[in-house]
Amino acid sequence: MASNSLGRLSLDCDIVQMENNLSTQPNEVITLGQTLETVAHKPTLRPHLIQSGQRTALEATSHEFTAGPVPLDAFTAPWAPARVWETPARPSIRPTRHRIAYGAAKRALDITGALAIGAVFSPLILAIVVRMRMHGGPILFRHRRVGLGGKTFQCLKFRTMVPDAERILRDLLAQNPQARAEWEHDHKLQNDPRITRLGRFLRKTSLDELPQLWNVLRGEMSLVGPRPIVREEMLRYGRYLPSYLASKPGITGLWQVTGRNDTGYRRRVVLDTYYVRKQTLLMDLQILFKTVKVVISGRGAY
Repeated sequence: MASNSLGRLSLDCDIVQMENNLSTQPNEVITLGQTLETVAHKPTLRPHLIQSGQRTALEATSHEFTAGPVPLDAFTAPWAPARVWETPARPSIRPTRHRIAYGAAKRALDITGALAIGAVFSPLILAIVVRMRMHGGPILFRHRRVGLGGKTFQCLKFRTMVPDAERILRDLLAQNPQARAEWEHDHKLQNDPRITRLGRFLRKTSLDELPQLWNVLRGEMSLVGPRPIVREEMLRYGRYLPSYLASKPGITGLWQVTGRNDTGYRRRVVLDTYYVRKQTLLMDLQILFKTVKVVISGRGAY
């Protein structure tokens, strides 16, 4: 009992320290981005910005691997051309023997785990597909997310929203300042009018994420990893962005088992970074088992 308490205290202290060191706060993203864009167009200042970015990337990673510089183009969201995001900003990783062994074991766990979960839930998956067919509209929702090294991929989910969700969101944010502030803060809405009745159930139980098992088998995601983000969220990771880019996103992770949507965005960033720096096979197994408890309780899901 004492050992568990001490371990939890150490984790909390590390996370609080990292959270305090997070240089980019959510409400600073737009200002920072505009500043970076201005500096990037000044020939005399651009080299200094690149050198500073390289130095920050090196300082922000763990002692077990070294992440190379993130291309300046990666910091021009959300005004960057779409083609920028098709070019991977892959970190240069120097793995130790321990990390190589861990990577192989993690991939084996991903494959066997995804196949096993898919087999167990196959009747439920079939039932969800039939139910969605009855209501019409597409079954899957594909959304481009940022993966390992900055390479984007199509993240799969069961569709939980009405077909014209983007239009409804635009209208809502234009007419409701409170909803707009909530969206700008967390990229989520607690009372989202776009979600269908079936979709609300799928989200509450996390069953909407079952199609991501295919992303795991394709090697785009892992069972456990950082929360997959969209390109507009990259700036919000601040100096910890290289750590995010050094790992595959996960279906579950520290964020999902420590509050999920009840957790603030800064804490999400720190939890993702903490996982990347401290990840072990034992930690992955602990997160997977704890995920089952969290899903059953429905805590933080909406």
